Amino acid sequence: MTELKRLIAEVPDFPRPGILFRDISPLLRDHFEAAVQALDALLTPAEWSGIDALAGIESRGFILGAALAARRRKGFVLVRKQGKLPPPVVDIAYALEYGTGVLEMQRGHGSLLLIDDVLATGGTMTASAGLCVRAGYQVVALAALIDLNLIGTYTWRHLKLRAAITY
Repeated sequence: MTELKRLIAEVPDFPRPGILFRDISPLLRDHFEAAVQALDALLTPAEWSGIDALAGIESRGFILGAALAARRRKGFVLVRKQGKLPPPVVDIAYALEYGTGVLEMQRGHGSLLLIDDVLATGGTMTASAGLCVRAGYQVVALAALIDLNLIGTYTWRHLKLRAAITY
């Protein structure tokens, strides 16, 4: 994971002063397959067999989740910002580091691995997991490419976040 970690660019004062943004673009450009393999290894074969689909959180969670879903021959579900999916949708409002937001998804069923690129404060992951349940899914695992370790061990209900790279 050290090799992957060094491919993550640190951008100071983005998107606001005082924020150190972790940019995964160089990692995706130069070692995309390695990043997907690292995420794939977070679950055991038995755990993978219990997952019907991956739910990716907009927008970088789409990239990672869709690639991993294709690799594992699983379905893929979108968790999107408000107004981006055709109706009917289920929504949830939540607090962001810089304000508030609304996430939406279409109803469905089955067991999901919820995936995003970076876990910072946990607000988006928590809202997304709640949204998945509200939409009819069972969230069985949580994953992120990067855990910034800003909140210690992140759990939602009984599920512990699994991260390929931890700061």
